[in-house]
Amino acid sequence: MPADGDIELHARNLSDVPLTFTLKVRTRYLKSSGPHNITESLSALESRRVMVMSQVDGNKKGKYRFDYEWTIGNKDAVHDDDQVYRLPYATGKVYRVLQGFGSRFSHTGIEQYAVDFKMTEGTAVHAARAGLVARTEERHSVGCWDGGCGGYANYIIILHDDDTTGEYYHLQTAGVLVAVGERVEAGDKIGLSGNTGNSALPHLHFGVYRAIERGREQSIPFRFLSADGIVARPRRGGLYQATPVIGKNRRAAVDSANRSTFAN
Repeated sequence: MPADGDIELHARNLSDVPLTFTLKVRTRYLKSSGPHNITESLSALESRRVMVMSQVDGNKKGKYRFDYEWTIGNKDAVHDDDQVYRLPYATGKVYRVLQGFGSRFSHTGIEQYAVDFKMTEGTAVHAARAGLVARTEERHSVGCWDGGCGGYANYIIILHDDDTTGEYYHLQTAGVLVAVGERVEAGDKIGLSGNTGNSALPHLHFGVYRAIERGREQSIPFRFLSADGIVARPRRGGLYQATPVIGKNRRAAVDSANRSTFAN
């Protein structure tokens, strides 16, 4: 129990998915039980004490201020590297890659392992992996490349069973076809592509992410299954035909792909 006059800070997750937050606290005439800048993850609906502050001078009233940032997912998530993802469009369809892993235009740093597919607006977007719909946005109609344009993106974020997220960005206005809290399977139609947010032309941005500090996410490597084999590093200009990887058939499909010609 805290001593008389101590101040406790608690973090509470009111959602049904894990969250990662960064808390920054500034104090005057108070000492804390730990660092003033912390990043932690909370399970769904979890509440936890994260800091206790006590007076350093009985003659001066302690003061504090805090701010925080958060994102979906667990910072300690371990990606299932055996997982092979569907291409995020309808089976049999082929779309060109505008940017692959490490493309210099904008796929560096936290976006290093994201992929952009050239799609006309209104193209059906399909789930690349099963999971829980954690967050969506479909109100926006602006697409631009100036500072602040990213705030106009429409998107779907799906939480995977390993607490990573699959994220689908630049959807069209009213282009979300699923609801938060809904469970989707690989291959389900979930949205319609568009040209919203930080976007220079119509396309779909897809990546797999792990939560990190300051409300951000780091993209992580993953593999697609195409009709020609496993795509371990999607290349700019590549054309990949979607094929299903569903449920119990996933291992057979992967084994078959491994025996075929690998796409680079």
